[in-house]
Amino acid sequence: MRILLFFIGILFSISTIHAQEAYKFSKVIDLDATPVISQGNTGTCWSFSATSFLESEIIRLTGKQIDISEMYNVRNTYPVKAENYIMRQGKAQFSEGGLAHDVFNSIRNHGLVPNDVYSGLMNNNTRHNHAEMVAVLTSMLKTYVGKPGKTLSANWRSAIDAVLDEYLGKNVNSFTYEGKEYTPKSFMEMTRINPDDYVNITSFTHHPFYDPFILNIPDNFSNGSFYNVPLDELVQIIDHALENGYTVELDCDVSEKTFSSKDGVAIIPSNPLNNLKALQGVYPEMKITQQYRQQEFENYNTTDDHLMHITGMVKDQNGAKYYMVKNSWGTDPTRTTFDGYVYFSEAYMRLKTISITLHKVGVPDAILGRLKL
Repeated sequence: MRILLFFIGILFSISTIHAQEAYKFSKVIDLDATPVISQGNTGTCWSFSATSFLESEIIRLTGKQIDISEMYNVRNTYPVKAENYIMRQGKAQFSEGGLAHDVFNSIRNHGLVPNDVYSGLMNNNTRHNHAEMVAVLTSMLKTYVGKPGKTLSANWRSAIDAVLDEYLGKNVNSFTYEGKEYTPKSFMEMTRINPDDYVNITSFTHHPFYDPFILNIPDNFSNGSFYNVPLDELVQIIDHALENGYTVELDCDVSEKTFSSKDGVAIIPSNPLNNLKALQGVYPEMKITQQYRQQEFENYNTTDDHLMHITGMVKDQNGAKYYMVKNSWGTDPTRTTFDGYVYFSEAYMRLKTISITLHKVGVPDAILGRLKL
């Protein structure tokens, strides 16, 4: 009996050592993407991630690597947010947040410009900080809704524009790029980006599958519509896109203790006691079902608090799949392990993905058919 217990102890020790083995990743898919940059002290991850996604699309479509302006999209989205807030008499969210389709709405109406044409940095600043600007805009809008002059000022739109001009810079009508004159819309045409080629997809059971619906999350101020698919198909879409050369825009929850930019991983251990230890070493992960995903969403344990950009796939030493997810928090080595990327396990992706955006050609044909696209 003692001998049997001795061998059981050895086997347990071996399995424990194996479970705690440090991550060893190897790349499987690594699609073209522009360098990681920082969104600074702003809540504009939606623009940074969607712009990064567009930059990869431009590389795929034209072979050109172009640094697209994130702040041009931000500058042209704030008036839309303000309009929504005013017209809803202050009963709507006005914040720095947004979603990927807000960038597509912006470029559909206002085109694209390079970052060196519109950086959004004023007065020789080198880092984005929107805290004061947002406080000023919020105060103005609350004042307008309160109508201290008994009627809404006829000049409120121009006043909001003046603040945005002061903090981000005046809008762009024309510019020169590589010796050629462009408008923002003609520049977008040159990049071959067509906003109508892109589709938003999610996976929740409170709406029918394969039908579009307005996803009721706080940052969806513009009432963007999302196609709804089963969870297994959501993962299938991401995998198929990456395997066929299409990167994917990601809206997700990063508020979990098992997401760590510093450690460079995002995982869902099957035993919560391993949550922190699993940031440094391989532990078994939870099997995420559609039901559990829905439960966590409806309990507000999964929220849309960050947008990022999926550009590839890696595997660990056990062959498990992880997604290469480009962040917008910079590349400071004290804050990141993989040069600004975070490797999401499939379990984390299944549980914490709110939605994805991608070129519709990146979606498998069978699913496109069910979506009637």
